[in-house]
Amino acid sequence: MIEQRRLGSDNVQVGAIALGAMAFAGFYGGGEDEAGVSAIRRALDEGITLIDTAEAYGQGRSEGLVGRAIAGRRDEAVVATKASRGAPDYLREAIDRSLMHLGLDHVDLYYLHRVDSTVPIEETVGALADMVVAGKVRMIGLSEAGPETIRRAHAVHPISALQTEYSLMHREPEELLFPVTRELGISFVAYSPLSRGLLSGRIRSTDDLPAGDWRRQVPRFQGANLAHNVALLAPLEQIAEAHGVTPSSVALAWILAKGEDIIPLVGIGRPENVDRNLQAFQVNLTADEIATLDGVFTPDAPAGLRYPSGMMDALGQ
Repeated sequence: MIEQRRLGSDNVQVGAIALGAMAFAGFYGGGEDEAGVSAIRRALDEGITLIDTAEAYGQGRSEGLVGRAIAGRRDEAVVATKASRGAPDYLREAIDRSLMHLGLDHVDLYYLHRVDSTVPIEETVGALADMVVAGKVRMIGLSEAGPETIRRAHAVHPISALQTEYSLMHREPEELLFPVTRELGISFVAYSPLSRGLLSGRIRSTDDLPAGDWRRQVPRFQGANLAHNVALLAPLEQIAEAHGVTPSSVALAWILAKGEDIIPLVGIGRPENVDRNLQAFQVNLTADEIATLDGVFTPDAPAGLRYPSGMMDALGQ
């Protein structure tokens, strides 16, 4: 069984790596239902217990697959899902839809997927707090929220987790968010820890992405930007070769070394990928190796936006 880490301040223990179920909805060029179900069950076998989905992932399809996968094993899983909007009336309907898709009477962690600029965060968190009282939600989380919003939300009800992108290719949270989450005792769930596969070293050109893959719309994966970002990988690949593991394992080990309050959330759509990601626990990076990676993957090193330009305004509010 893998290392455990605390989620929030309520002494809820989860595996130090979490499983993301976004791929089940076909964002990365398709998804195989049975493979996804098998992946979750394999993850539970190995102690990967935090299973993360959202209503937006396939209009409930991902939630339904998660529910199927954990049937008969509910006590082993810490289930997180997300609401797409922050209006109280919407949230009350959304949680019931998600519980129906999941086949559960409560979720362990319920996030606001993106800060809703049309609703004061105090109203949103107040509605989420009512769900905690009603027993439908155990803990509350935010995703891609800015420092001031986090503080305002936490003043209404304790926020257990902040889910935001963090990887060698996106290090801004170290300066902007970690001081706040650590002060308030909020766990940091790092999504896209492999920068949507870029840090795996298997994507060298846009041709390596399946037709219809969402990443083709992302500037970081296009043209000269992608060529620049691939060139950054050389030290990562060298360290991986020295340890006899994949670049992905080193990228995850780097995150795990950045603090016990950080839980990398890895998209895992097939059971064999569970074992591949577990290799990160076999990597003990030296201080010199961490310094090398820090020096190459500086916050301003990657080229291109991490989302299409039209989606950037919703981040960090």
